[in-house]
Amino acid sequence: MLIALKSWFVDQAPPDDALLAYKQSGDNKYLELLIEQHSQDLYHFLRSHSNDVLANDICQKTWLTIMEKKHHYEASHSPKAWLFKVARNALVDEVRRQRRGCALDEHTLIDTQVIFEPATDLSTAITQLPFLQKEALSLQLEGFSLKEIAQITQSNIETIKTRLRYARQQLKQVLGENHER
Repeated sequence: MLIALKSWFVDQAPPDDALLAYKQSGDNKYLELLIEQHSQDLYHFLRSHSNDVLANDICQKTWLTIMEKKHHYEASHSPKAWLFKVARNALVDEVRRQRRGCALDEHTLIDTQVIFEPATDLSTAITQLPFLQKEALSLQLEGFSLKEIAQITQSNIETIKTRLRYARQQLKQVLGENHER
């Protein structure tokens, strides 16, 4: 009896990998912890590549997919990287569905709300990058390593390095021109 009462007063520390705990137990408290830990970052990433409505839709679709396909998660991956991979794939699928048969390239996934004018600050300049460069840069800004970015985007590390280099070059060019005026 005392042992059972003792467990009521002991707060258990959250697991290091809430996604693995959710996969193993199916307990919604781990899903809630995942949402609390990563939903803002996930939304910010999606919003940087789409409009507000689409970002919200893809966020919701991502969490539903996590619930349905938790058994696909491997503990060897970072939980955040796996979440972002699921979200990215959902975004790409949705854009392809909307554009029906359009080939996906660097220019396909741009925010149609953005008007391309000379950039006045870094965030505006980033929105003007081609999708694949913007994606690699935004994932790096989220704190992902090159290896994790490669896993998320299903690209090789050298390709990610190249995208980041071109993104930085373009940002320097755009921001440098504006600061000279």
